[in-house]
Amino acid sequence: MLATLHQNQNISLFDHPSIKASYILVVLPKQEKLSKKHPIPGEESLHQLLLRRDMKLTDLCETPVCANLQNGELCSWVMLDSAQPVFNQQTTMRKAMKLLLQENPAEIHIVTLGTTQQKRSFAECALYVAWVNGATLPVRKNKPVRKPLTKINLYGYKDNGNFKMQRALAEGNLLARGLTVLPANELTPKTYRQQIKKLADSEGWKYQEFDFNKLKEMEAGAFVAVAQGSDTEDAAIVHLQHHVNRNAQHKSIALVGKGICFDTGGHNLKPARYMQGMHEDMNGSAVVLGILLAATRAEIPINIDCWLAIAQNHISPRAYKQSDVITALSGLSIEIVHTDAEGRMVLADTLTLASRQKPDLIIDFATLTGSMKTALGSRYSGVFSNLGELSQKAVTAGSNCGERVCMFPMDKDYEESLESTIADIKQCELDGEFDHILAACFLQKFVADDTPWLHMDLSASSHKGGLGAVDSEITGFGVSWGIELLRELYS
Repeated sequence: MLATLHQNQNISLFDHPSIKASYILVVLPKQEKLSKKHPIPGEESLHQLLLRRDMKLTDLCETPVCANLQNGELCSWVMLDSAQPVFNQQTTMRKAMKLLLQENPAEIHIVTLGTTQQKRSFAECALYVAWVNGATLPVRKNKPVRKPLTKINLYGYKDNGNFKMQRALAEGNLLARGLTVLPANELTPKTYRQQIKKLADSEGWKYQEFDFNKLKEMEAGAFVAVAQGSDTEDAAIVHLQHHVNRNAQHKSIALVGKGICFDTGGHNLKPARYMQGMHEDMNGSAVVLGILLAATRAEIPINIDCWLAIAQNHISPRAYKQSDVITALSGLSIEIVHTDAEGRMVLADTLTLASRQKPDLIIDFATLTGSMKTALGSRYSGVFSNLGELSQKAVTAGSNCGERVCMFPMDKDYEESLESTIADIKQCELDGEFDHILAACFLQKFVADDTPWLHMDLSASSHKGGLGAVDSEITGFGVSWGIELLRELYS
């Protein structure tokens, strides 16, 4: 649950002496000196603190500070420089909010100052950061160390829509993160499907699934090859539909997500160091669900179809092997080179199903390759597209929302590395220096030629110490980016 928001129209309503406020966040525009027009909470304490630390006022744009005020309140001060990238502003806001949230407050007071436009921007940023970090993620401790934030008081700006978009984005981000952190024995393909069905019922989404036997009957060999290695044949491709108005001519978007609930690597078994955390390999599907939830809550007028490839990659006598040749749903034969390249296998048939619906755009999300993290680290995610203009818009969307992406090439000559002597295409190469590019080239083979397509390799799904607006290691990266891109493309 997100904290309840209470708004006050005017900054003058924050009468510090008369309002009981144990935790206060003051958000200021960049300025060399404090304005005398509006005194700020704890102004004298801030002045003394900056003197002691030998800091300039503008240093608050990068290093927020906090101090106890005379009556014991904890006050945090931060400046946002509107000329800085959104990512930088979100990062600074997260640092300021953390100074308060680390004491587990039930209630905080946010005071925004500046012009009307500045206060609007500051309020949107502060509330999003408070919501995504104030709620708690699932833990299995007997005594959880975190308590959720339950109430937010906002001063300085009032939004008639009650910050509907920021709340929707926070709900979507929290759904993605909450699912991703669940342990592998708790989130199996079967229980994952049950959770999705329950969510679909509550949100009014149409639910359909293609289970293992159905996919086998359909000759979806790429998906089945991976799924057959599990003891329980509980894998499935789940299809969700959220159509805002079936009688209107709205754009139709297909979102595809990799949902490998645990990845051992199969017969090419991962060493322990690289198997640790592989319960997070379903993050792509969680991001897709987060985007769908945010779009639903924000009432974005786009018809969305979600296709979730839910399975596990295990080792067993039935598991697929190196040098197998399998036939995908599209009819393409695939030479298996490495069983740990299972993500592109389950996505191949899922993309084929999505393409058959002839959407206006397909976007797939996956924690797909280690080489993408080698290329970018975990601060950015990588994107590929069959349309140059679409790639540029993807990069712009990342800049605008604070979830940064980098565009990668996938020129035709890269496909030479996937040529096979015994099948239509090789799954990958054993040398994985540019496997992120080859994976995208492979996936493109399963998208209809005339369908605009974007592939996101989620190297930023996890970042130690948090990233941008999000303070947890699991970032939920992709939810805000997906909504921003859809708004830019079809607003």
